[in-house]
Amino acid sequence: MEEATFLTRFAETVHVIHRSDSLRASAAMQQRALSHPKIRFHWNKEVDRIYGADLVSGVNLVDTVDGSLTALELSGVFIAIGADPRTHLVHGQLELSPAGTIAVDGRSSRTSLPGVFAAGDVIDPTYKQAATAAGSGVVAALDAEEYLANLPTDVRENASLPA
Repeated sequence: MEEATFLTRFAETVHVIHRSDSLRASAAMQQRALSHPKIRFHWNKEVDRIYGADLVSGVNLVDTVDGSLTALELSGVFIAIGADPRTHLVHGQLELSPAGTIAVDGRSSRTSLPGVFAAGDVIDPTYKQAATAAGSGVVAALDAEEYLANLPTDVRENASLPA
């Protein structure tokens, strides 16, 4: 809903195509989008096809309830499919938070497995923004650097790490 609201600054109309009949955004974001005069909702729909040669001219929508097809003329497509953290690669290996993100030690990037650090959306259940993810990446780099610097000399030498 944040993206849809943002796009109203540039578009005459923003069509939100949503595969179910309800939103999972915060109540405040839902209300902001639902009441915005430039946003039109298409409930229980999925994009089946995008039309256009050099430029987008429309989409075909399929109804998720009855399978019917609808054409919608538009001049652009912006895809925002949610913000589920992609943590499936570490399930059973790292501790996860109740929100499904990788659990880290306080404000650090240290995970439950020594020497493994996490950053960005996989640890942030709230903000999910590029700027906060970039800052989180800096934290992870600094934590990893400190971890490597504090390894015993023989471990660093055997791992071919710089002294």
